[in-house]
Amino acid sequence: MAPTPDPKNGEGSKTTRDEASVKVPAKDPKKKDEKKDDDLSEEDLALKQQLELYVERVQDPDQGLQKVALESMRQEIRTSTSSMTSVPKPLKFLRPHYGTLKAYYETMAESDLKKYLADILSVLALTMSAEGERESLKYRLLGSEGDIGSWGHEYVRNLAGEIAQEYVKRQNEEAPIDDLMELVQQIVAFHMKHNAEPEAVDLLMEVEDLDLLVEHVDKTNFKRTCLYLTGAAKYLPGPDDMLVLDIAYMIYVKFEEYPNALQIALFLDNLQYVKQVFQACDDLLRKKQFCYILARHGTSFELDDQMCADDGDREVLQEIINNTKLNEGYLTLARDIEVMEAKSPEDIYKAHLLDGRASAGASVDSARQNLAATFVNAFVNAGFGQDKLMTVASDSTASGSSGNWLFKNKEHGKASAAASLGMILLWDVDSGLAQLDKYFHSSDSHVISGALLGVGIVNCGIKNDCDPALALLGHYVDKEDPSIRIGAIMGLGISYAGTQNEQIGEKLTPILNDGNAPLDVIAFTAISLGLIYVGSCNEEVAQNIIFALMERSESELGEPLARLLPLGLGLLYLGKQESVEATAEVSKTFNEKIRQHCDMTLLSCAYAGTGNVLKVQNLLGHCAQHLDKGKTHQGPAVLGIAMVAMAEELGLEMAIRSLEHLLQYGEQNIRRAVPLALGLLCISNPKVNVMDTLSRLSHDTDTEVAMAAIISLGLIGAGTNNARIAGMLRNLSSYYYKDASLLFCVRIAQGLVHMGKGLLTLNPYHSDRFLLSPTALAGLITMLHVCLDMKAIVLGKYHYALYFLVLAMQPRMLLTVDENLKPLSVPVRVGQAVDVVGQAGRPKTITGFQTHSTPVLLSAGDRAELATEKYIPLSPILEGFVILKENPDYREDS
Repeated sequence: MAPTPDPKNGEGSKTTRDEASVKVPAKDPKKKDEKKDDDLSEEDLALKQQLELYVERVQDPDQGLQKVALESMRQEIRTSTSSMTSVPKPLKFLRPHYGTLKAYYETMAESDLKKYLADILSVLALTMSAEGERESLKYRLLGSEGDIGSWGHEYVRNLAGEIAQEYVKRQNEEAPIDDLMELVQQIVAFHMKHNAEPEAVDLLMEVEDLDLLVEHVDKTNFKRTCLYLTGAAKYLPGPDDMLVLDIAYMIYVKFEEYPNALQIALFLDNLQYVKQVFQACDDLLRKKQFCYILARHGTSFELDDQMCADDGDREVLQEIINNTKLNEGYLTLARDIEVMEAKSPEDIYKAHLLDGRASAGASVDSARQNLAATFVNAFVNAGFGQDKLMTVASDSTASGSSGNWLFKNKEHGKASAAASLGMILLWDVDSGLAQLDKYFHSSDSHVISGALLGVGIVNCGIKNDCDPALALLGHYVDKEDPSIRIGAIMGLGISYAGTQNEQIGEKLTPILNDGNAPLDVIAFTAISLGLIYVGSCNEEVAQNIIFALMERSESELGEPLARLLPLGLGLLYLGKQESVEATAEVSKTFNEKIRQHCDMTLLSCAYAGTGNVLKVQNLLGHCAQHLDKGKTHQGPAVLGIAMVAMAEELGLEMAIRSLEHLLQYGEQNIRRAVPLALGLLCISNPKVNVMDTLSRLSHDTDTEVAMAAIISLGLIGAGTNNARIAGMLRNLSSYYYKDASLLFCVRIAQGLVHMGKGLLTLNPYHSDRFLLSPTALAGLITMLHVCLDMKAIVLGKYHYALYFLVLAMQPRMLLTVDENLKPLSVPVRVGQAVDVVGQAGRPKTITGFQTHSTPVLLSAGDRAELATEKYIPLSPILEGFVILKENPDYREDS
């Protein structure tokens, strides 16, 4: 824009404006200064003049005057910095004199006074030193030995930050750090005394000396310190996270908080630590609680006489670890909530709520719909011991009734029907084996196969001294008929998951090397071995699976079932991170057909549950490529994103957003896997945004995307009885009433939502989402990999692979028991869990709670706390079985 002419000098006024802007500052400073002084109150003005006088006196040649001035200045600063809400006045008024004092300091001779001045300069540098100069630390190291805490929190915090930077610099230059570490000692002691545990931990992490923490914690602050350590471990790269948890473990053991120490030992998968906890604790009742924690985690663990000297006591403890009381506790919960009555598939479908066409379509007695009803019946009545199809009361006509339903299924459908009896009698070994026995005498190989699988399901997660599963199934592993072999092999895999049982390993590994065995037998053998040795990195089993992969022909490797072989291999390294690298190198030599699929599967299994951001990025990179037809490795990569990111809330939310992008831009085979990945991220935790996405995808034009979305709706609602999902599935059943395959998927999803009549969960995380049960995750991953090719496997003749879900099924209950392990009803508050890591004081750990009497159901994200002081819980986390002992200090109010 042209400058407007100025009438006085005939030029544009732009120049005058520029001149003005140059001239003004020339006479400004004094005015500004006077103005500033005018703004000050009398009190502040007096303080300012006083401090200026001290600054002059400090430079006086008379040492006596110097000392008095330094002391007074010191006093003024100290009183003002003890709590800092804004910059303290003395620091404000001394700002112009910082350079003067620094220059004078350099001229002083070495003396105590010089050190005193260094102390003051160190505090002044808090607000005055230039960015990155670290002058506060420089003068602190030159200063006197005085207590640094007296200068206030803010000063100590600033010093800690500068130490961290200086430490990195000295490490790079390999300079000594002893003087820094002395300061660190003082700062940590100060922080721990003043409720700033997180800051002490952060500083020690920066200077890589967390061991110092163990000396400084005491009874008042160890819980908050350990809470911060375990919270921080989720966000640290390996191996730092393990070191941090090691320190937390040591602190818990030092203060005899054994249940917490045990949970960290399980997180680290360190059985040596578990033994130490048992040896350190001499209270039998607390040991019983440890055993309940081990049983919930699914750890196979044998007690020896060092851990418990008395034989009788050891037997009781071992029984708890073996989980033999799980069925009893589950039925106690069911009776209390009054859901014992058996439900039929029709009760779940609620067809009467729909318009006429759906119910008309459903009345046709097709084998596919009967098979769906078998699964629905199995999931809904899981563990209740009675239903309306398979276990009808034994009156005169009943002997044939379960048989009747069995024969309403065709060929391989009979296998799933017979196995469903195992699901209904879940965890009840004696009764289950007795009722399955009649099927072993059948002439139909599919019925025998289902009965064998049923035996495995009944024994899932329960360890029995007589090993009935091995005794029954062992003979059938080498039979001629492939379906019988698969039933026995799967049964062994499910019943001995996570036990690393050598005997079964020796029985199954030869099958992998049998060149004449059909591919399906080999595939299920690999999966079963993967489950039995889950997370063990067992080299021998790995070698055998690798050889089996190398020996198969190219046409066989193109089959959908062949992809279960890399999965069996991956399960051996579940969550074991770097340990997979050697095997991953070998997999690069595999046939082109399966090589990348194997790579993705190994990578995603090895980092499952670690939250490793770099691996998620790596997997996303693979999903970004556009591929030729016939490549299948992007499916496992998408599932891998969910497996790695499910470790903590933040990563989980970010993964959900990344998967949304893949839906928009990804290839078709990626879109088919995305719903399954979403299902894993929110398993048994129906988040509204994910529910809406899946609902949208369940009407997708690609039937495989729609099937995956429908199954995932079942997974996110698994065991929650979620009314909104139930409504969606009912509508889908009328929408797809003409399409048998999609209707089958809808029925399966309906069965999952009402699983265990709403008493079960599939979430592999427990103990406030801290621990991840490896066998539960392995079962889920296997089922999801099977669903990557729904048409060939689940809708083909291998639908019984859905029963792998039983590995993740657990009652979502809190059952309190007394000292004799008998159920004891007490009031508890159940509400949404609140993250209190690093918060000051004693914050509430739950919000929006309701008070109930135990036993109670816990939903995803719920936490419970006792609402009475009459009892003391022996576990810090109220989930599963919790032993209560009477509080000796409790007095009834009159």
